[in-house]
Amino acid sequence: MKFTEEHLAAYHRDGYVVVRNFFSEEEISLLYKIATEDDLISKKSYDRTDASGLKTKLALWYSLDESLYSKFARSARIIEGVEQILGGKAAHYHSKLMQKEPRTGGAWEWHQDYGYWYKNNGFLFPEMLSVVTALTAATKENGCMQMIRGSHKMGRVEHGFSGEQVGADMEKVNEALKIMPLDYLEMNPGDTAFFHCNILHASAANLSDKPRWSIITAYNLASNKPYKDIHTSSYTPVIPFTGDLLKEEVISISDDADFLEK
Repeated sequence: MKFTEEHLAAYHRDGYVVVRNFFSEEEISLLYKIATEDDLISKKSYDRTDASGLKTKLALWYSLDESLYSKFARSARIIEGVEQILGGKAAHYHSKLMQKEPRTGGAWEWHQDYGYWYKNNGFLFPEMLSVVTALTAATKENGCMQMIRGSHKMGRVEHGFSGEQVGADMEKVNEALKIMPLDYLEMNPGDTAFFHCNILHASAANLSDKPRWSIITAYNLASNKPYKDIHTSSYTPVIPFTGDLLKEEVISISDDADFLEK
């Protein structure tokens, strides 16, 4: 699949777009196998507690290396779509492996990514987005992502803490839910969603017996250099990877990938 003009129009209208079968079953099976068996990822993963005390596990890193994770983040099919959206050269801000385990995986409270990136990281312009690819099936039962369709047009809203997470002003969220549709992003492995940094989104706890794993990569317009953040990747243009993920040597992520430590 390719990111098309129709996908671009839907993204700007709704604040997100899902591209079905963006990665093949074989590509996702390989990436999921590597992720679940990766000792360094396991070691670098940490918990985020939601308002009810349940925990979601994630690993987050900034730097690109020669690992399959980085080749995935640089995949030409993703970068072409990101650069269509941003209207210029894309930079890799960070990647994260989300691990919402059966029956214990916590919720993600309502938030905008830019609510955090603006205040804490010093990005002056919302010329940023995230790309999430399902590594396992994402359903309502296991806590798939929820989007308030069109809420990116509200601009940035104020954020505070909810549990250990940054959450949006719930007065604004509740008013948005009165006039905008709530969409559940149910996705099969390989489905990929591109979403605006100002769209209000959340996910419920995983109380099912199925895991929900996904990989999310955040991108920035390379010219949108932050004044606080120290990670050079956020304004270094990405060199797209045009090879075949299935034919690449499987190289594990390095300890130098600049992991976020809790």
